[in-house]
Amino acid sequence: MTEPDMSTVPGKRRIPPLLVGLALIAAGLAVLLAGAFATSRYPFAFDRGIIVGLRQWGGPVWLPKVATDITALGGGVVLTLFATVVVGFLLMQRLWLTALATAMACLTGGWAVDVIKGLVVRARPDLVPHLVDVSGYSFPSGHATSSAVIYLTLATLAGQVTPSRAARRYLLAVAVLLVGAIGCSRVYLGVHWPSDVLAGWSFGTLWAFGWWTATAGARQAIGGER
Repeated sequence: MTEPDMSTVPGKRRIPPLLVGLALIAAGLAVLLAGAFATSRYPFAFDRGIIVGLRQWGGPVWLPKVATDITALGGGVVLTLFATVVVGFLLMQRLWLTALATAMACLTGGWAVDVIKGLVVRARPDLVPHLVDVSGYSFPSGHATSSAVIYLTLATLAGQVTPSRAARRYLLAVAVLLVGAIGCSRVYLGVHWPSDVLAGWSFGTLWAFGWWTATAGARQAIGGER
């Protein structure tokens, strides 16, 4: 008798290998950044080099407009609307646990970003003119962190109730590409140091990993949602 594919059972879904890999990279980056902050003054040399290099390069004439449009996908209004629509859809499907976990992950993630910014109080880059208007502190990048918190968490939690393996992989891959593009756009626009974005990616990835684990455990304990 062959063993059933437990990855198709929501309560016993295996953690996505891509998410595991991203979490390990995120943890490594977090350790490296913590060491850099403990031993060096910021901005770091690579921060300055990347920002100045990107501005000297400039890129195609259409790139600033594209970067501005992409960065808007990580803004508070867009993320709030997107998360609200997804939570509403989950409630309509009577996926109560997923809806609650999604809402709590997004809300508490946003609060955590604000707390960290207030503790670190890092100034934004002043090496090049900003290509978009910004305010507030720089570390971690709110767009990079919040987009990782919301898009990655939504993709991973939705994957727990998505039977199709291909669909789960697609959701997570799209979320990763979207989060990556948003973070890169912040550096290109000159409004964040690269280390701000790396920290945001790390935090958001570990946040999604933690919520996947907690929600999967809760789902298994209650025997599913339906």
